[in-house]
Amino acid sequence: MSPGRRTSAPGRVRIIGGELRGSVLAVPDRPGLRPTPGRLRETLFNWLQAHVVGARCLDLFAGSGALAVEAISRGAGQACLIERDADLAAALQTNLARLRRQDLAQVLVADALSLLAASASQSFDIVFVDPPFAEALWDRAMALLEAQGWVASRAWIYLEMPVGTHVDPPSAWLPERETVVGDVRGRLYRRRADPVS
Repeated sequence: MSPGRRTSAPGRVRIIGGELRGSVLAVPDRPGLRPTPGRLRETLFNWLQAHVVGARCLDLFAGSGALAVEAISRGAGQACLIERDADLAAALQTNLARLRRQDLAQVLVADALSLLAASASQSFDIVFVDPPFAEALWDRAMALLEAQGWVASRAWIYLEMPVGTHVDPPSAWLPERETVVGDVRGRLYRRRADPVS
């Protein structure tokens, strides 16, 4: 979820699958805050269902945290949520504590691109890239993810963008699935396996 066109009721995002199905995330009201549509989240996690359990997940532009919490609900081993807005980050912490999942998630108050510019201390199996649409951060985020070692061998990377947006993923990222809900496109990539040394 990231700032852009609002597509659901302000202040509430409902988890749609897994152990936390039906739980509601409380979200501070922000102008233009845009949740990932429920239909799109459902499609995404249908694609990922065989890969979520035990996965290390990175939610770069967390917003409400719906993508990361949905992954945790469905069995992800851990999640790192990056959010530059301190109030949204505090709400993420509060929601995770209320859902008793704070031990599975780390919330960092940081600018995602600045954080990605540093070498990764670990790589992630699933990465969600859903930046503020108006800021057009997809290409820079993808380049840093790949160059700085944030993406594991054979990782899954999900991008969310307006229909008609052109992106230039790293050559190691292979397109796997794509869908459109309204004026939003969701695209899933699979990173090639690292060569055996």
